[in-house]
Amino acid sequence: MAQGEGTSKGEGKSKGEGTSQGEGTSRVERTSKREGTARGRPARPDDAGSASVAAVSVVVATAVLAVAALAGTQALAERSRVAGAADASALAAADAAAGLVTGGGGPCSLAASLASANTVELVSCVVEGLVVTVVVTGAAALLGVPVRAAATAGPPPSAPDRTGPRP
Repeated sequence: MAQGEGTSKGEGKSKGEGTSQGEGTSRVERTSKREGTARGRPARPDDAGSASVAAVSVVVATAVLAVAALAGTQALAERSRVAGAADASALAAADAAAGLVTGGGGPCSLAASLASANTVELVSCVVEGLVVTVVVTGAAALLGVPVRAAATAGPPPSAPDRTGPRP
């Protein structure tokens, strides 16, 4: 060996000469082979934006379910409101039939005024002794279907037949 020549390993060699495969390649070169997908295949152009479509679909489906749940909740609330109005009208009419409430023109008249105060319409009122049965309909139709409720009020079946309050 002549003086001045390098004796250490790798001196005088250009990058990549005499080295094992892959040692001399830069990090940028190795990663560029893997762009696209995890297995090194290039991304298909028809996959672009598919996650956005899926995300929009999930949002739309959630909105549709929320609207359906809201409509169902409103239907249950309207049914409860109309049933409560029917119960109150029947109880007031039964009290009037028993003579516990005076004035108002009779049991059915009292039931009608109480129904209108609860924003429902009295459809029928049947008085059989002290037992009164009323049917009411909700003033606002829900989803195009009117909400109806019936209620019966009076003394219990085991009570003696009374015509009015006792002194």
